[in-house]
Amino acid sequence: MTLNSPADLRACSEDQLQQVCDETRGFLIDTVAKIGGHLAAGLGTVELTTALHYVFNTPDDRLVWDIGHQAYPHKILTGRRDQLHTIRQQGGLSGFLKRSESEYDTFGAGHSSTSISAALGMAVAAAQQKLDRDVIAVIGDGALTAGMAFEALNNAGDMDANVLVILNDNDMSISPNVGALKNYLTKLMTGPTVSSVRRSTKKALSSIPPVRDYARRWEEHIKGMILPSTLFEEMGFYYAGPIDGHDIDTLVTTLRNLKDIEGPRFLHIVTKKGKGFEPAEHAPIKYHGVSPFNPTTGEFGKKAKVRSYTDVFSDWLCDMAKLDEKLIGITPAMREGSGLVRFSEEYPERYFDVAIAEQHALTFAAGMACDGQKPVVAIYSTFLQRAYDQLIHDVSVQDLDVMLAIDRAGLVGADGATHAGVFDYSYLRCIPDCVIYAPSDEAECRDMLYSAYQHVGLTAVRYPRGAGIGAQERQDMQTIPLGTAQIVREGQHVAILSFGTLLPAVQLAAEKLNATVVNMRFVKPLDEALLHKLAAQYDLLVTVEENVIAGGAGSGVNEFLAANALATATLNLGLPDRYIDHGTQTAQLAQCGLDSEGIEASIKASPFFRPSHEKQQKTV
Repeated sequence: MTLNSPADLRACSEDQLQQVCDETRGFLIDTVAKIGGHLAAGLGTVELTTALHYVFNTPDDRLVWDIGHQAYPHKILTGRRDQLHTIRQQGGLSGFLKRSESEYDTFGAGHSSTSISAALGMAVAAAQQKLDRDVIAVIGDGALTAGMAFEALNNAGDMDANVLVILNDNDMSISPNVGALKNYLTKLMTGPTVSSVRRSTKKALSSIPPVRDYARRWEEHIKGMILPSTLFEEMGFYYAGPIDGHDIDTLVTTLRNLKDIEGPRFLHIVTKKGKGFEPAEHAPIKYHGVSPFNPTTGEFGKKAKVRSYTDVFSDWLCDMAKLDEKLIGITPAMREGSGLVRFSEEYPERYFDVAIAEQHALTFAAGMACDGQKPVVAIYSTFLQRAYDQLIHDVSVQDLDVMLAIDRAGLVGADGATHAGVFDYSYLRCIPDCVIYAPSDEAECRDMLYSAYQHVGLTAVRYPRGAGIGAQERQDMQTIPLGTAQIVREGQHVAILSFGTLLPAVQLAAEKLNATVVNMRFVKPLDEALLHKLAAQYDLLVTVEENVIAGGAGSGVNEFLAANALATATLNLGLPDRYIDHGTQTAQLAQCGLDSEGIEASIKASPFFRPSHEKQQKTV
C-alpha cells in the first residue's frame, strides 16, 4: 500500500488501517537496519501515529511530538517515506522534528518535555484567531517527569484550553524511568485487571436499566481509587484511559470521541517500546539508537571497539569513588549516554538518576554539597543549558563544591543542531570562579577529571562525543596546575592557541605554517603569564575552539590582551554564527573550517599573516 500523505491515509477504510500499521512497522525495521538510527521508540508509536493522522486533519490540525525519537513513523506517513534512508545523514532528513523540513512538523523537537507547552501555545493562538483547529501533544512517561511538562499541564487546565494531551506510557525513556510518577504508573499497569474490571463490571451493571446511573458513579469511584484520572482531572483535564496503544480500532474510536469534546483532555495509552520486533521488545535500551543490524536476527555487525571520552569518564568515576567515599554520581536520565552504568552497579547507594530534570539535578547536587558530599553531575552540554539558572543561583552564587562532567561538547554529528554542545565555553566562562578544563586527548581528560575533583568550587570538564586519538591513559592520576598552558610545538611568527580536542588538526596546520602551538588546557583561568610572553613574541595569535566564537575561549584571550594594552593581532577560529545541520562530525568540522586544511587556509587569509621568510620574528 503506497501512501504519500495523511490525505491518502484518510481515504483508506478503517479495515485497512492494520495493514498500514504492519507495512509501516516493517518498512521502519528494514530501513533502520540498513542505515542505523532511532528504532525502538518509533516501533512503539506506529498505531498511535496512524490513528492520529487518520482522525485529525493534519497539518491544519496541529500534532506536536515530544523529542522526536518516536517520530519516524510520522515521517513515513507524511510524504517522507522515500527519503527515510537519508535520515541523520548530511543533506538528508533530520533525526528529530524540524519545521523547515515539513509542514507536518509543527514544532521542532530535540529536547524532551516541550510538547505540552508548545501545543498549549498553538491552541491559544487558534482561539485568538477564532480558528476551528484541534491541537494534540504527544508526550512519553519519561518526558512527563520533567517539571516543564507539569508547568504546562497546570497552565492548560487553568485556562481551559482546547488541547488534547496524549501520554504514551511505555515505562521507558532512553534509560529505564525513575521516580514516583513512574512507580505510580507501573503499579497501575502491573496486571490486566484495570481495564478488564472496568469493561466487565460496567457492562454487567449497565445491562440493568435501574442501575445505569449507579454504574456510572461506581466507575468514577473506582477510577478515583485505581486510576491516575484523579491527578489529571484535578488539574482540569477530562481524562480517558488507560487504553491499549497498539489496538488501532480502539485508538481511532477513542480519538474520535475525544475530538468531539472541548477543553483540555488527557488520553493515557499504554505501549511497548520496540513493538513488533522481538529483539527490541526484549532490549529496548539496546535498540533505542542503533547502528546497522540484521533485520531478521537483530544482530549487529561486528566492529572494533573504540575507546570514547565517555568511557574515560566512566572508568575515572569508579576509580575516584574508590579513593573518596564522599563522591556522588548524578545523572538526569542519561545513565547509558553519560557512562554511569558501571558506577550505578558498583556504587548503587551513591548513584542518583533524577529523571529528565536537569534543573533539579543541579540544585539537588547543590544541596548535597552544602552538607559535605562531593557531587559529580554527568550531563550533556546541550542539556546543561536547561539548568543555567540553577548553575548560577544555586551553585555558583553560594560557592558550592560541585563538579560538572560535560559530555557531547562541540558538534555531535548525526543528532544535529538540537544536540550540539556549542555554547558551553561562552555561558560558563562568564560565571565567577568557574574553572573550565579543556582536555586535548583521553589521557589529559582523565587527569583533568582528577584535577577538577580536587579543586574546591564549581568546576567543569568538557569533552566531545565519540572516540579520542588513542592516547595512552595513566592509571595513576596527576593534578594539572590550575591555569597552566603547555607549548607543544615551537615555530615562528604565528602562535596557535588550541582549546580542547582540535589539537591534532591544529598541529597538522602548524607544521605547514611553521607556527608555534599551545595546548591551552584551561578556558578559565587562562595562563596569563604565557599570554604576556606570546603577545610580545609573535605577530599573530590564533585561537581555535569547538565552540561558537561569540563569548568563547578566543573572546577571553581578546579581553585579556585589551585589558593589558597588548596590541598583538588576533584571529579567532571557532564555530560560525549559525546552526550546523546533521552529518558526520568530520564533515561538520570541515564545513566550519576547523579541520587542518581549514585552519591553515584561515590563517593564510589573515591580513596579519606573512610567510616566515618575509618577516622577522618579534623579540622580547
